[in-house]
Amino acid sequence: MTDRKESVIVVILTLVMTFMEMSTLPAALFFNIEIKDINPIYFTLMLDFLLAFVICWLFKKFLIKDWQFGLRSKGLLTGLKKYGLPAVIATVMVTIAFCIGLMPFDNNPTIWRVIIEGVVYYIGVGIMEELYLRGLLQNIIEKWFGERKNATLYAVLIASLLFGLGHIFGALEQPIITVIAKTVWATALGVYFGAVYVKTRNLWVPVILHLIINSGAAIPFCFSASNQYPTIALITCLVSYTLLGVYGIYIVKKNPER
Repeated sequence: MTDRKESVIVVILTLVMTFMEMSTLPAALFFNIEIKDINPIYFTLMLDFLLAFVICWLFKKFLIKDWQFGLRSKGLLTGLKKYGLPAVIATVMVTIAFCIGLMPFDNNPTIWRVIIEGVVYYIGVGIMEELYLRGLLQNIIEKWFGERKNATLYAVLIASLLFGLGHIFGALEQPIITVIAKTVWATALGVYFGAVYVKTRNLWVPVILHLIINSGAAIPFCFSASNQYPTIALITCLVSYTLLGVYGIYIVKKNPER
């Protein structure tokens, strides 16, 4: 069992970062900037991410000095080469499905909108969510399980389920079938990201894979006025990402750490 004080601090930091991402607070209270055709909420969210990163750094520096997130260069390229191909294949399939489903495109965005809403924002999302879901939550759950059999797998599954449930709030304006599908495939993606993190112990690997997968779905939306998931994209996401989750369970159980 991990040190109780450390556990409390890690849980508090996890809750703070989760709240900040879901509420956009405190940035939403004082920050609203409009640039070209970019939705102002993206700048607000990115500022909130930066504030959360500062808080996380302060916790690490002063309260949990020995906590290991896995933010290192060692093993990055090896991890991407070993576990990244399935994510690339799934992303290509999903991107094609979105392009087919959203055509004919009825929006002509500036290049800045595509860069900010399709890539830069999701760099922040990838770092933010992997920090508190894998670097904090999954790690602390794994420590709580101690030396129990399948402790690592249980930690991955629990953190992934919470990751999936968290996506309900961002999909409430969508049809119920979309909400259910997003919850399922987000959980599956969480399993995949968590499994890759377990095998590499390098947080940058799931961060980069998270970015690739998110951007593959987000960029096509920049060229469409619709915010609804086309049926073909919904099915492709559900199947592709669920298969990534199955792959994640496989790599965790293959030569498990414990």
